[in-house]
Amino acid sequence: MTVDAMIEDLRTLVEIESPSGDIEALTTSAEAVAALLEARLGGTATLVESAAGPHVRWSGGGEPRVLILGHHDTVFPIGTLARRPFAVADGRVTGPGVFDMLGGLVQAIHGLAALDDLTGVEILVTADEETGSHASWTLIEERARACGTVLVFEGAADGGGLKIGRKGCGTFEVVITGRASHAGLEPEAGVNALTEAAHQVLAIAALDRPGAGTSVTPTVASAGTASNVVPASATVVVDVRVESTEEKERVEAGFAALTPRLQGAEIEVRGGIHRPPMSESAAMDLFAVAERLLPGVAGVAVGGGSDGNLTAAIGVPTLDGLGAVGGGAHADHEYLLVGSMAERADLVTGLVTAVRASAPGWS
Repeated sequence: MTVDAMIEDLRTLVEIESPSGDIEALTTSAEAVAALLEARLGGTATLVESAAGPHVRWSGGGEPRVLILGHHDTVFPIGTLARRPFAVADGRVTGPGVFDMLGGLVQAIHGLAALDDLTGVEILVTADEETGSHASWTLIEERARACGTVLVFEGAADGGGLKIGRKGCGTFEVVITGRASHAGLEPEAGVNALTEAAHQVLAIAALDRPGAGTSVTPTVASAGTASNVVPASATVVVDVRVESTEEKERVEAGFAALTPRLQGAEIEVRGGIHRPPMSESAAMDLFAVAERLLPGVAGVAVGGGSDGNLTAAIGVPTLDGLGAVGGGAHADHEYLLVGSMAERADLVTGLVTAVRASAPGWS
């Protein structure tokens, strides 16, 4: 294993743009991921078709013991590469998706390639993590249960820390229906959806509970059609993050209880908390192994969600943030630190070795 080889494999994946939802681009990307798996690990990789694009599965055979979990879709639209091409300079790799999470995927593959025997290892690389994993959710849970241990190769936390906890997250959309009227001639004949939205934003914001690790943040609002028309409709979009199942239930109940303040107004709540919280308890035994392999590595709980939320929520031991060390996820300054690539690949080798040597189960 050489860092130069990892960089070239990463270049191959990054230069095939793979925005979520673009089935043609994702098909090309999945084929490249499958080819890389076969070239580095042998065997046969399978494309699993879905409404969101193809997922990629690979198995080392034997009784499944550990699931390597990642995704090949990115948030960047076609054309980003032309503006921000793959580059290596000053100890950094830049380009769309290098940190989230193609770099982690390449490191995982090279870490596995260092093993003489890959029995019990499964790899699942999905096509829709960035858009909520709706088309891969069932498959993720199925393979996580079958394997019993999950290693997630999302980018590392700041400073290279592993992610031992994640907040549950979701988006709510509150749709308000009022009644239009002329704002000058007969404003009283209307039901002002914008005014109703103002009442609801305050009620929604009151669900925020920072002390419990809960954030309820109205982020986008729209209403009205013209300056002289009482708005007949309004929409409020809300980002929600929670640390516990209890808080998830409280916030969901709060949205369900929203009631109109203006006579004649109607409210519809859509969406929800689609990724459950990832409890730190799901990562503790695996993190202890990682600490022995990489002394001084930090364990961090973060606000963003990943597919690790899904596997931890069904009781499967899960360790996240094993991917690239760098930063700038979803941003133009996204980067990966070259100096950490070999160390992270070695961590994969050690973790998989330890999992397979253990008695089944980590609880």
